[in-house]
Order: sequence, then C-alpha cells, then structure tokens
Amino acid sequence: MKTLRIYFCIALLLASVTVLAQSKDGAEPHVDLIAIDGTINPAVADFIHESIARAKATEARALIIQMDTPGGLVESTRSIVKDMLATPVPIIVYVAPSGARAGSAGVFITLAAHVAAMAPATNIGAAHPVAGSGEEVKGAMGEKILNDMAAFSEAIAQKRGRNTEWAIDAVRKSVSITETEALKKKVIDLVAQDINDLLQRSSGRTVEVNGNKQDLVLKNVRVVRYEMNLKQRILNSIAHPNIAYLLMMAGILGLYMEFAHPGVIFPGVAGAICL
Repeated sequence: MKTLRIYFCIALLLASVTVLAQSKDGAEPHVDLIAIDGTINPAVADFIHESIARAKATEARALIIQMDTPGGLVESTRSIVKDMLATPVPIIVYVAPSGARAGSAGVFITLAAHVAAMAPATNIGAAHPVAGSGEEVKGAMGEKILNDMAAFSEAIAQKRGRNTEWAIDAVRKSVSITETEALKKKVIDLVAQDINDLLQRSSGRTVEVNGNKQDLVLKNVRVVRYEMNLKQRILNSIAHPNIAYLLMMAGILGLYMEFAHPGVIFPGVAGAICL
C-alpha cells in the first residue's frame, strides 16, 4: 500500500512538471502561420476566420497568411476582408514563394493586411471582376459590379494607408505589377526573401489594430504552422472551378439518365449528390 502511494506521488509530480512545461511553452512568444495555395472560396474564408480566433486565444504576436492565389469568389473575399479589418491580432499577408501571385481576390486580401509583403519574383493585380466561368459581365449589371469592387478596393487601401489610385486601377483596368513595382508604388510594405526575413523586417513596425497602435516585436519568435482541418480540405478541393464544373456536368448527366430510364435510381441519386 505504501509503495502504491509512493508511485502515485511520483506520477502526480511528473504530471505537474509536464503541465508547467506545457504552460511555459504555450506562453513562449510566437506567431501563427497558415498557407493559402489556390482559389479563394468558403473553405479558405472559414480557415482564416478560425485562424484569427486561434491566434487571439493563444496570444500569438501576429498571424502570417502566406498566399499564392489566382483569385476566387467575391463573397468569400468580402468575408475574409471583414475578418481582417476587425481582427484583434496583427495580420501579415506574405505573397510567396517566388513565382506566386496575388491575383484578383488576392489583391483585396493583401491590401487588407496590417503588413503586406511579397517574395522576390512574385506579382499582384488583375482584380477585374468576371463571371463564374471567366467571361466578362456586361451591361448595367457589369457596371454595377465593377463600380462596387473598385470602391471596395479603394476603401481597403485607404484604411491601410496604401496606394488608392493603384487599387482602383487593379479593378477597373486589371493592371498587374511585380513585387518591386508594388513596393515603389506603396501597394505593399516590404519585400522579404523568406519567413525569417519577413519577421526581421516586420519587427519594429507600428500598426493599428482595432483603433489602437501596436508595435510589432517579432524578432526570434517561434513560428507555429497550422493546416486546414479535414472538412476544410474537402470543401477546398471540390470548390476548385475545374472540379466544380466536372461535378456539375456529372450531376446533369446523372439526372438525364434517370429521366431517360426511370427506375434505375442510382444515376439520379449520384447526379443529385454531384449537383
């Protein structure tokens, strides 16, 4: 019995040491890092929303969004920008690695960051709105959408103190520029070789977070990387325009076969699921 008590005390001591070690590790200065590689869609919007909440809960000094995107859905973009403008945590958008781009929706997300950065040999721009299949929206509706997105881009750039004229041209004229031009035109704040260089160059900057001035202290902090959860990965995959198009065609074909051969059931069910 005495031996059991000794073992119990030892186990309790070890557990206490582990908890203290974990608490100390959790309190260590760190930044969160997520990567967006692909189109902007509801899964990405949910991922960024979740990441902002987690960064606040863990008291991260900043959230880095490493991004390479050709663009995406307007509603998802607006949702992301709303979260970024209201975030309690400083957000750094980093267009990387070399060869990456912040196209279309990526322009708005980059402009909305507290610190906007790009890697060498990257580009940003071409934010003219188009329909889901890529064609231009014409007529009165097209003009309404264009004016709305131009004003949206201007408002974001104005809020973050960036080049409003270029922000408007990116939407109206679909202009696109390299990271060197973006830095000269004050579209972004800095060009960084990698994450460590990004942290070094961002440290010491003063940003406005929810109306309060905040100094970024990011030198030698730990970088904690996070990935999408399973649900977000699945939704992100099927939200790709090519996959979505194939699912739509498969859905139409399945329903056609069901109507042409009533009672087969499987094509109709499969088609409905695809749609």
